[in-house]
Amino acid sequence: ADKTIAIYRRMRNQPLWRLLASANGPTVIGLLQSHLYEKERSLPASILFERLTQDLEELRAQGGDFPQTAQAYVANWLSDGYLERRFLPGATEEEYELSTATVEAIRFVSAIAEPHSAATESRLSLVIQSLVGLAEDTDTDKHRRIDRLMAEQARIDKEIDAIQKGQMRVLPRDTALERTREIISLADDLTGDFRRVRDQFEQLNRELRERIMDSDGNRGEVLDSLFAGIDLIAESEAGRTFSAFWRLLTDPEQAAMLEESLDSVMSREFVGELDMRERRFLLRLTRNLLEQGGAVHEALQTFARSLKHFVQSREYLEQRRVNQLLKEAQRAALSIKDEVKVTESLEYSLELTSSRLRSLSQWVLYDPALQAEPEAMREGEPAPIDLESVSELVAQSEIDFRTLTEHVRSLLEQRDQASISDVLEHFPASQGLGSVVGLLALGSRHGIKGDSVETVAWVGEDEQGRCARIPKIYFLRDRLDELV
Repeated sequence: ADKTIAIYRRMRNQPLWRLLASANGPTVIGLLQSHLYEKERSLPASILFERLTQDLEELRAQGGDFPQTAQAYVANWLSDGYLERRFLPGATEEEYELSTATVEAIRFVSAIAEPHSAATESRLSLVIQSLVGLAEDTDTDKHRRIDRLMAEQARIDKEIDAIQKGQMRVLPRDTALERTREIISLADDLTGDFRRVRDQFEQLNRELRERIMDSDGNRGEVLDSLFAGIDLIAESEAGRTFSAFWRLLTDPEQAAMLEESLDSVMSREFVGELDMRERRFLLRLTRNLLEQGGAVHEALQTFARSLKHFVQSREYLEQRRVNQLLKEAQRAALSIKDEVKVTESLEYSLELTSSRLRSLSQWVLYDPALQAEPEAMREGEPAPIDLESVSELVAQSEIDFRTLTEHVRSLLEQRDQASISDVLEHFPASQGLGSVVGLLALGSRHGIKGDSVETVAWVGEDEQGRCARIPKIYFLRDRLDELV
């Protein structure tokens, strides 16, 4: 028994056993199950903190002793291994989800609270069918396999004939409910397997990095494989197993068959006798499988890419150098352990870093009102447009100069001279800023530039009005013939 006892003593320090044996275990399991297991499987930090705060207030009102804040409890659960924290790409805050140990604890406790039937017909049928299928698929005798297929064909023909005669066998309601609940139990276990596979990938990633750090010489076994282009994580046992499962899950034919079967089952009358949690699980079954499997697949790809980058960028060389320095320091400490006592003063001054660390909670947000002018805000002057930039804008734009020329000629037939603002007042800028730039280009070639500036306005493609100051340029009737 000593070997078994040693194994259990080691397991006693793992998160699963510690959670079940802790004094606050029922409270922790109940809170985490309510928020991160039954509905959502992951939550942003702010939402999780808000919901836990409400639950803690209700528990305190009932006489419970919970002195810490929700953030403090989450930090403790994170360090104890009950929760996992991830920062998704593009997210504004971290997300929390249950660890594999907590999921197993919730299932263990739930199975005790609602025990499964000792031996149901569906479970026994599943065992028999799986065993029969295994025996058939591993049989190498072609005569026996042909005989079984012929017998199966005869059975199918007999059943088709019976259905055509109106003798159709349908599962009783109780048996159908029993099988449905067994399917829910198996599918729930399957989603939990995804977490264990992801944990295996993380452990494998750490082990490979440790092997790279500890390998002697310039090229170790792991390095040779990675430089040769071999994906060690995907080629591992866990990687090959999950890749095969992922291909089956994402196969269009299998996915269509699963969706069709789910729709058919949900339309049956006996489904109405399932509780709300079971019906919701069936409705979300495909999405849950794809979400959990997709998370593991993304983790697999991320670990593989990061490991290759770790090697190809030569980052491992610096890490290996730091690792060697640490080992040298440990060997030096061990060599003088008999000469220097632990309590002996070394008379050595260690210069610490000069950086000053402060908590983010001590930072004060910048208040623009403190720097604001005491008087009211004034309208800003429009930005000027100079003639030098006009030529660049014209070269990069497609401006309707023919229409602009017609507008100028039409206005000069009524008056002796007109500025660009006069033209825009009678003919609004149909091309927005392009019309203004086009008139400036025409004025620079065929107009007379004045000494002052004027303000022109137009409406952009976003339906927003804008204005700018431009040099005052006049078009003259005497030079009307130039505008052709």
